[in-house]
Amino acid sequence: MDGLGMRFLGHSTVRLETAGRVVLTDPVLTPKVGGLKRVVPPLPPESWAGTELVLISHLHGDHLHLPSLRMLGPDVRIVVPRGAGDWLRRRGFRRVDELGAGERLEDGELTVTAVHADHAAHRWGPRFTHGPHAPAVGHVVESGARRVYVAGDTDLHQGMGELPPIDVALLPVWGWGPSLGPGHLDPERAAEATGLIKPGVTVPVHWGTLAVPGLARTSKMRRLLAEPPRRFADAAAAHTEVLVTRPGARVELAEVTG
Repeated sequence: MDGLGMRFLGHSTVRLETAGRVVLTDPVLTPKVGGLKRVVPPLPPESWAGTELVLISHLHGDHLHLPSLRMLGPDVRIVVPRGAGDWLRRRGFRRVDELGAGERLEDGELTVTAVHADHAAHRWGPRFTHGPHAPAVGHVVESGARRVYVAGDTDLHQGMGELPPIDVALLPVWGWGPSLGPGHLDPERAAEATGLIKPGVTVPVHWGTLAVPGLARTSKMRRLLAEPPRRFADAAAAHTEVLVTRPGARVELAEVTG
């Protein structure tokens, strides 16, 4: 697609190059994230070089990952869900903006609009009450005539059918464990989401990147590190073109017309 470049760096991290800007979504750049291990090749520094804008969908540690944000430098502009800005500023980040669902900001020739996501909002999960809390969001990134929907973590919800026309959707299709909790899309529900959104192209994300050490060697987990995007592609074929991209690789948008 003219003027739009994209690389799937793994989990929910995607590098977008558009309107002369470099945008990272939910950056996870390190070999380990809490108790999880990256099970695909490590990322070279050039994969995040030049990042100017970061979009954070929610506060969970595999999406708002402080060590990865620090790798981008203290002056990168970070957009977080409304209510999380002060918490991040206290950790040394100087350029933090907050967006709640329905709010938007401009960055150069980009417009970013936060949209509803159906996902837990607390940093430490539903069993704890201390620490930061901010409602999860997705984002619609617009540049010129192109719109990219960055879903973040979300379950299926009817608001997906109210999005503006979407050229490329980044939809989660699994996670990092042997099962999924509430507030996530599996391959079949992600395919239902494409029936609501009707994007021109969909790139499955949130799969095949992180695992609990030891579990990755089990036959079940090996399947779950590889099968979800293929299941999604089969189920979503009637609604969208699917570009299954391995973690670390460039998304082949050049093959898409329109």
